[in-house]
Amino acid sequence: MVKMTYKFLHLANYKDIPNWSVQYADDEDLGFTKKYPMARIGAFLVKSKDIIEVEDDVEYKQVTIKINNGGVVPRNNGETILGSKIGTKRQHVVHAGQFIMSKIDARNGAYGIVPEGLDGAIVTNDFPVFDVDTEKIIPQFLVLVSTTEKFVEFARKCSSGTTNRKRIDIDAFLNQQIPLPSIEEQVEILNEYNTAINDIRKSEKKIEEYEGSIFDFLQKELNVEVFEESHIGQNELLFFTTLSNMTRWDCYNTSYRLSNRKNEKTIGQLIKRKPIYGAPYSAIKYNGEIRYIRITDIKEDGSLTKDMVSADAFSEAYLLKENDFLIARSGNTVGKTFLYSSEYGPAIFAGYLIKFELNNKIIIPQYLLLYTKSPLFKKWINSNMRVSAQPNINSKQYLDAPIIVPDMDVQEKIVRYAERIRTQINTLRKDVEKLKSNATIKFNKYLFG
Repeated sequence: MVKMTYKFLHLANYKDIPNWSVQYADDEDLGFTKKYPMARIGAFLVKSKDIIEVEDDVEYKQVTIKINNGGVVPRNNGETILGSKIGTKRQHVVHAGQFIMSKIDARNGAYGIVPEGLDGAIVTNDFPVFDVDTEKIIPQFLVLVSTTEKFVEFARKCSSGTTNRKRIDIDAFLNQQIPLPSIEEQVEILNEYNTAINDIRKSEKKIEEYEGSIFDFLQKELNVEVFEESHIGQNELLFFTTLSNMTRWDCYNTSYRLSNRKNEKTIGQLIKRKPIYGAPYSAIKYNGEIRYIRITDIKEDGSLTKDMVSADAFSEAYLLKENDFLIARSGNTVGKTFLYSSEYGPAIFAGYLIKFELNNKIIIPQYLLLYTKSPLFKKWINSNMRVSAQPNINSKQYLDAPIIVPDMDVQEKIVRYAERIRTQINTLRKDVEKLKSNATIKFNKYLFG
């Protein structure tokens, strides 16, 4: 017979009870080290009372916080907004060096320190703002503590409400205790951490240099340079043109010119058949069979993210084949490109992507991918993008997009060079990930032993 023990009663000293909720009583010990004295977060974070009433005729900067420790960033792409367009008139003013969090996304790691460039910006009450007592804690140390998995887990446990609208209990947050080394010890820990971060940044800079060398090599082999040209003179405020000469209705000042247009073709000349817009389906949890590729799944280097989703419907019309070429047509990622390979498994593509079936006798698909990642193509994107609420370039415009297509042997030479450099880049990226992991592990060790 198995002896069973039930735990109905837990005894604690009054001074050790930071929260009276049942949820707190059920929480597990976060497992912080006993090496350093414990301190309440509320002992070094004080809620800011700098509140203003938004005026309709005044322009304001707004901020938000990215999840997964993405930091404090400007809203509206950094543009100011007129007070008359701000619905909630009572707002908090943030200042550089303050700690800010999202009530809704604290459980997803949405915390951060306000940078200098966002001093004086405003946020709603959904983003509590705190003054940091820098005599007790260094802001960067606080941020690093808040990024630990166990701290984020605490934030989740302190959040309550419906699934998508859970909010953190600020009092519970402020009552949470963390190990707090002396300022001198914090400096020592941070110096070690920052040394590792500097090594990471050096490697990341090297990766950027390698990436740049690919495009430098491409332009050298194509013997081409890019020049920007202004349509409006410095002192010209008004000019007239005929309707037949207008290519777009929005306002723009610059276009680009290539120094050498030899071997130039259009995308329309490089494909077998008419391009196809993606599926109008909604994303659901990955079903283990067919992947649904969206713009957000495509990384800047042309690969796919590890996170997979499926679509809530299926049609073979959207099923991708080897070397199918995708280009984003809308949003802030207009011009983002992706080359499909069977190594990604069966997949269909979403509505804001356009599929082009390439003629492999004219162009090597990997070459086109490289070209569309280069400044040559990006200049064309910037010159032809229709700027509206949603920037876009349609399939007809893409068909007219110029691509310099040299002989096959030159294309192969460029692709081989890029593949060789990519191998070095991948090695460096693995090193960077290892350095990041080691830095995180070492910092966690200070806190959790």
